Amino acid sequence: MTLVDLSHVIEAGMTTYPGLPGPILCDFLSREASRALYDPGTSFHIGKIELVANTGTYVDAPFHRYEDGVDVAGLPLTSLADLDTVVVRAPHADGHRVDVDALRGLEVRGRAVLVHTGFAARWRTPAYFEGHSFLTEAAALHLRDEGAALVGIDSLNIDDTRGGARPVHSALLGAGIPVCEHLTGLEQLPDAGARFFAVPPKIRALGTFPVRAFART
Repeated sequence: MTLVDLSHVIEAGMTTYPGLPGPILCDFLSREASRALYDPGTSFHIGKIELVANTGTYVDAPFHRYEDGVDVAGLPLTSLADLDTVVVRAPHADGHRVDVDALRGLEVRGRAVLVHTGFAARWRTPAYFEGHSFLTEAAALHLRDEGAALVGIDSLNIDDTRGGARPVHSALLGAGIPVCEHLTGLEQLPDAGARFFAVPPKIRALGTFPVRAFART
């Protein structure tokens, strides 16, 4: 058994999406300050973090798109953990759009469908915010209708962000299908047969939160 890490590292000041602030990481209680609270030679660190929910590799719940949708705390573990996986190979060099043709013949029902474009190689560079790969509405509707359990992509956004419409988020989240964005390392997975995990903390009233996404092969 091998565990494959599919998440980006969250660091202070990093930018995940244009216009969103980077996380602030600092001490709530430093090791130096804690020494006065414990026996000699004993110290602890308690950290404090401020971040927008859309930071690093994260999962979207229906509440991200729909006011009456299920929030992060309400997502069933069966939609996030130990999912049979199919990887869609859609190299970015072949074009930005991942259309329904890339999905033909794939058995997606009950599976995590992970779209591997290679775009994650641009992470932490200005190029990551330009011309990203995305799914078309037709592809999203196909995945919805065929019963995908979760859909992920190693790109800036699963939707085309050049306009204001978000048909992919709308279709998938409207059907209760979680979306996982900013994945990395999908080249390490087989086309099928891995088990996928992307579980956020159980937080109420949020539609998105970072995850430690990984797969078991």
